[in-house]
Amino acid sequence: MYKVAILGCENSHANAFIDIVYKQKLVDDVEFVGVYSDEVEAMQKLHDEFGVPMMERYDELVGKIDGLIVTARHGDNHYKYAKPYIESGIPMFIDKPITITESEAVEFMKDLKAHSVKVVGGSSCVHAEDVTELKAKIDSGEYGSVYGGFVRAPIHMENVYGGFFFYAQHLVQIMSAIFGYYPKSVKSYRNGNVITFMVRYENYDITAEYVDGRAFYAATVSLEKAVFGGKIAIADGNTYTPEFLEFHKILTGGAQPQSYREFIAPVYIMCAMFRSLESGEEEAVNAAAEI
Repeated sequence: MYKVAILGCENSHANAFIDIVYKQKLVDDVEFVGVYSDEVEAMQKLHDEFGVPMMERYDELVGKIDGLIVTARHGDNHYKYAKPYIESGIPMFIDKPITITESEAVEFMKDLKAHSVKVVGGSSCVHAEDVTELKAKIDSGEYGSVYGGFVRAPIHMENVYGGFFFYAQHLVQIMSAIFGYYPKSVKSYRNGNVITFMVRYENYDITAEYVDGRAFYAATVSLEKAVFGGKIAIADGNTYTPEFLEFHKILTGGAQPQSYREFIAPVYIMCAMFRSLESGEEEAVNAAAEI
């Protein structure tokens, strides 16, 4: 039985992941041995519903677990929560945003690599079938080269969990999964509750549209011979389940699906977007560090 703890359990992922194991019983080899949050009521809720023990400190299970899930709402807490467990070498799930600074993202990944820690996570939205199907249209080569595209997602600008960074990775990771993780630059435009970014790749441009407070996802791919896309179906069942099973795969000895560099690439895009929001200018996306 693999013993797993969840740190930052105020996030909806915590409830979904425990439900997958204890109620849906999609795997039978995982035991949740602790949950932690700065918000005590979040721990209490999971304890009352599932019987998972509440932790007094986020580092109290070092050396006592086989895997770690970090789902804190504020990206500033992710590395802090994970760090005490890294020397153990246990597989980890890190929720979005991975971090909210490039420097911490690099330090985090170097630390993981130095201790051979396998990691998955980020935005659950990349597991939606609509996203993988659009990527497949590009990869097939059947419809010619990419001319451009469009991605829309909600954003929550006013919050205590990092402002823009709290929700931004959903759009960024959908875009990255479809079009690539390494664009060259971004430029922001504001119009009421809509924030639009022109995202420049080497050979095409993508329009990234954030709508403040509107829970709606969409993506379109413009190819030489056809255009595909529309609304992206995002629901707990169609994204949380494959997301958890990806973690379960590395927990049970499977390979890490992304390089450390690709895993943190969305942080670089988000940081460039934030700089553009502040400056109003086109901002270069810094080259993601080789880890």
